[in-house]
Amino acid sequence: MVAAVLFLSLVALLFFSVPIGICLGLATMVVMLFVDGTPPLVLLARSVVTGADSFPLIAVPLFVLAGDLMQHGGMSRRIVAFANSLIGHIRAGLAYVNVLACVFFAAISGSSPATVAAIGSNMIPEMEKVGYSRRFSSALTASSGMIGVMIPPSIPFIIYGVTAEVSIGKLFLAGVIPGVMFALMFMFIARILLRKESDVVESSVPFSVGSVASNFRTSFWALLVPAIILGGIYGGIFTPTEAGAVAVVYAAFIGLFVYRDIRISDLPTILAQSALTSGTILILVVMAAAFGRLVTLAQIPTQLAESLTSLSSNPILILLLINLLLLVIGMFMETISSIIIMTPILLPVTTALGVDPIVFGVILTVNLAIGFCTPPLGVNLFVASGISGVSIERISIAILPFFVGMLVLLMLVTYVPALSLALPSLW
Repeated sequence: MVAAVLFLSLVALLFFSVPIGICLGLATMVVMLFVDGTPPLVLLARSVVTGADSFPLIAVPLFVLAGDLMQHGGMSRRIVAFANSLIGHIRAGLAYVNVLACVFFAAISGSSPATVAAIGSNMIPEMEKVGYSRRFSSALTASSGMIGVMIPPSIPFIIYGVTAEVSIGKLFLAGVIPGVMFALMFMFIARILLRKESDVVESSVPFSVGSVASNFRTSFWALLVPAIILGGIYGGIFTPTEAGAVAVVYAAFIGLFVYRDIRISDLPTILAQSALTSGTILILVVMAAAFGRLVTLAQIPTQLAESLTSLSSNPILILLLINLLLLVIGMFMETISSIIIMTPILLPVTTALGVDPIVFGVILTVNLAIGFCTPPLGVNLFVASGISGVSIERISIAILPFFVGMLVLLMLVTYVPALSLALPSLW
């Protein structure tokens, strides 16, 4: 009864386009008010306060602000220039540059749409100049942008770590190998797709050691960000939350006084944009705390686990069903919302199957990252479409080969846990 009322209320509110954070709170309130045997309404207020009272959660607005400062501070442009000087001269090199630049920027922003916006605004016009179609360039950029939530620091990993109460530092490490694998896979697929493209020419910029050295010097301060953040976390100098504060101070200093692409007058706009993004995420988190508490008290995860195991006792099949469920959810729901809602429901199920919570965090994030590239939600598609002017429909068709590669790697991440656990086991 509780599960039916809770999820029907949630679906009904979503149908009327109520913001997801408000949906979670209202659906929880409806159950507490009208279903017998549920906790009193005061639990909603207590859960909201408890959900907000989290030190690791402070990392979210800090990394969001750091990402905005870095994007406005010209770091993405310099990273693209450095990557182009390295491999832009070879045939199809700009496709590789696109992916490599996304990897670099992912290690700065922690956000998939931000990666697409920052790299796409630079790369899509440049690729068109040397013969790449806007359709292909947009699909490649939208696909590569998903790496933004896998390479640390990752905002979805932070949200999962807070929700599941697991080490955010270990989650960051767990995403490195899968993130690199996705990057290599995108490069491989791009090369196959371009093998018969006679119009694609080499970059107009020839390779030279001097150019590489020059671009390395100008991008050095941007490339140093991941080393500072990750080195500080794993060197025991500061926590992931404190790393967010360090990233904000560093990004502001470099943008204002080194690159000088940010003026003091730009700061109110950047802060307002960051506050809007962070506020949306934090409302989701605190409302979902009450939602998750009610889900747990109603024993919904236990019931779901029993339902799945009644279908099959084979862990391989159950994990496949969970992946299918998450892929569908990723197509229709925003990533942070999905993590907050599905973690308390599915984590007990996967734990019962013997799946490490760190591995499940990677599986969950990869599934939902694929949702960035699939309609109808497909945030990366919309960002790439807005930059390139190519319709969502055409990008959605062009992205299909990359989507197949994503599914293949998703299966590897799901069934080869060593890919996710190799680095965390060393820390």
